[in-house]
Amino acid sequence: MRDQFDRRSVLGLATAGAFAAATLLTPQTARAQTLDVVATTGMIADAARAVGGDAVTVRALMGPGVDPHAFRQTRSDIAAMTATDLVLWNGLYLEAQMEDFLESLGESRPVIAVAETLPRDALLADEEYDGRFDPHVWMDPTKWSQVVVAVRDALIEVAPQSADAFRANADTYLEELGALAGYSERVLASVPEESRVLLTAHDAFGYFGDAYGYEVIGIQGLSTESEAGLARIGELVDLLVEREIGAVFVESSVSDRNIRALIEGAASRGHEVTVGGELFSDAMGEPDTYEGTYIGMIDHNVTTIARALGGEAPPRGMQNRLAAGS
Repeated sequence: MRDQFDRRSVLGLATAGAFAAATLLTPQTARAQTLDVVATTGMIADAARAVGGDAVTVRALMGPGVDPHAFRQTRSDIAAMTATDLVLWNGLYLEAQMEDFLESLGESRPVIAVAETLPRDALLADEEYDGRFDPHVWMDPTKWSQVVVAVRDALIEVAPQSADAFRANADTYLEELGALAGYSERVLASVPEESRVLLTAHDAFGYFGDAYGYEVIGIQGLSTESEAGLARIGELVDLLVEREIGAVFVESSVSDRNIRALIEGAASRGHEVTVGGELFSDAMGEPDTYEGTYIGMIDHNVTTIARALGGEAPPRGMQNRLAAGS
């Protein structure tokens, strides 16, 4: 797997460098005002916009509520990716249905799997598949900061004339991510230790749990393509009842069918379980909303989890402070 990381990262960046060197010589590129970027997920697109600023135009293939594990590219997506200056994708088998196409495209143009630039020892293993890793690295703002650096470096490779602006924008954004990580740690620590159990539709919150000391339980595995059988539902109902867990969480990009089955199963045993709130897991919120940004997405999750599990968090999380400019 390490060889796979190295191959993708080196191939992508080397191709980006060669592509940049060639296009910088053309009159068309000299006249271009912005760099065209296509990103698979909203989280990556948000990072590219923050780092690229006015020098980039970014399109996200996957919008709110879209499950990246099952997403398949359309003809228009293929046309956009083959015509753009840079394609950014997560990797680590998140975009499982697109992987062959993206790897093939990377042989002829800059296509970077940004999460695969992380050191192997920074990744969580996938317990279901040997040699694979949990792709949901954005759930830990500190790890996501390293991905932002990879986005910055990819932009610089393709448009070195804007390197100073990309570095300055990245530095500003990384400071904001540091503030988000600090807020998250402070608020989540207010939840009583015995209540730090996060049960969700699928296992997307492993890096969150690892960063903040929470036990994370997903009904499905790392991919939403896996199915939860009756035995799995029964085991989790037992867990809810025995440990007196009172809140579970639905996800914006995953059906709540299994969560509802758990609540009903616990109720049949005389134990009340409520929905603690809707979390953003594999996709951000609606465009032009606070939750439609990476910072807003994570702030929403952290604040919702803390308040539902008995912690102390301001109703609007970090948003009040950001609006006040403090």
